[in-house]
Amino acid sequence: MDCSNCERKQRQFYCINCLREHLRDKRAQIQLAASERDEQITRASRALDFVRPSTLRRADVVRQQQAVDDVLEGLDQLRKKNEATKERIQALQRSLSSRRVTLVTAKSTFIGTTPAQNAPPPPPTSLESNISKDSQQLAALSDTIARARVGLIQELVEVFDVVQVGGRPAVGGMKGAKGEWSIGGLILPVPGDVRRYPAQYINAAVTHTIHFINLLSFYLGVRLPFEIQWSGNGLGVGIPMIGAGSGTDTGGWSRWSTKHPLHLSSEYSGSATSSPIPPNVISMEQDLRSSFSISPESPVDSSILHSKMMSASAMPVIVNRPTSPTEPNSSGDSSNESFTTAFAMLLYNVCYLGYTQSVDIPLSQAGDALSNLWAVCCSNDLGRRSHATTPTLPPPTPHTFPLDFPQLLQATTASPTRLRPIKSSKKHGKHRENTIVEEEEGWDLMNDVES
Repeated sequence: MDCSNCERKQRQFYCINCLREHLRDKRAQIQLAASERDEQITRASRALDFVRPSTLRRADVVRQQQAVDDVLEGLDQLRKKNEATKERIQALQRSLSSRRVTLVTAKSTFIGTTPAQNAPPPPPTSLESNISKDSQQLAALSDTIARARVGLIQELVEVFDVVQVGGRPAVGGMKGAKGEWSIGGLILPVPGDVRRYPAQYINAAVTHTIHFINLLSFYLGVRLPFEIQWSGNGLGVGIPMIGAGSGTDTGGWSRWSTKHPLHLSSEYSGSATSSPIPPNVISMEQDLRSSFSISPESPVDSSILHSKMMSASAMPVIVNRPTSPTEPNSSGDSSNESFTTAFAMLLYNVCYLGYTQSVDIPLSQAGDALSNLWAVCCSNDLGRRSHATTPTLPPPTPHTFPLDFPQLLQATTASPTRLRPIKSSKKHGKHRENTIVEEEEGWDLMNDVES
């Protein structure tokens, strides 16, 4: 090299001549590598052209072999399915043969001859007599079941202590009236009188009524339109929720499938549609709490509280009834509205239960749940018809059931009171003959027994 800088070991710059020489050498190397590359590509293409037909043949063979394997697997599955079908057909043939032998034996037994494969059919008179005999036995069994149900229900009424309490005699030209009905010592008022009682008291009475209705429908074998579930882990634990079960659309109840709580919150209060708790009753409750050293937030036994409430009020309580069933509730509490809907569902169950036992409950009397349940328990047809035994009831609710749930819900929202006695399709006994319950339109006059 002519450049002295290029001859140094630690050079930092190249001269123009050196760069030209290096570029020329690199180009020569690139041309040589490109020629070798092209030669290798040409050789590889020739080799691929030579082996391509054999590769395609091998791929075709593998694809056909896979298709054959799939066909063999499907054939094996079809063979297993055919074997299972053959076994099922053989089992059906054996069962059919056994049934034929049994049928021939039964026919031979009915006509009093020995079994035979080709036995002639029995005379029509013998069949009719046997059918009549079986019908009599079935009727006798139904009567036995009905008597057993009546016995269970009598014990159920005694256990829950469903009785009528209070009332007033006929004084000064004013008609007398029967008292309210209680269950387990707790009064279950009509929907218009619910707000006259504390929430805990109503919840306890409703819970007793729910258990009573569940056991009563279980003993009678009747499936009710609205089903009750509990928020707890077990039966009867937690808050009861009620909603429509499965059934026909007759009566307009099956659309109400949303569960509503049969439980009043402790924050509910009176409204313009009903009378609040009288001051003397509130003072009695405060005295009861103070006498037993109970805090205002703690619950009090409902039976003790109610007995003191009933003895505390000696003056009549005048309740103003709303003039229109569509008048809105001034409280506006959605939880209380949900309770009203749930309570209407419970009343609808009671009315349907009465219908199954030949008890006619009109819409004006539907709000008195315990009175209606007493009428059901006193029915002469009690326990004769159910969904579980013969004669079988149609699923709830049939077209012959006259009560519509929307009408009952509207009447319940309008705070109905007891108007007329229950009318049954048959006599219910002396317990219901002297029912005198009347309230005229406008003002309701309610008082307790004079102390």
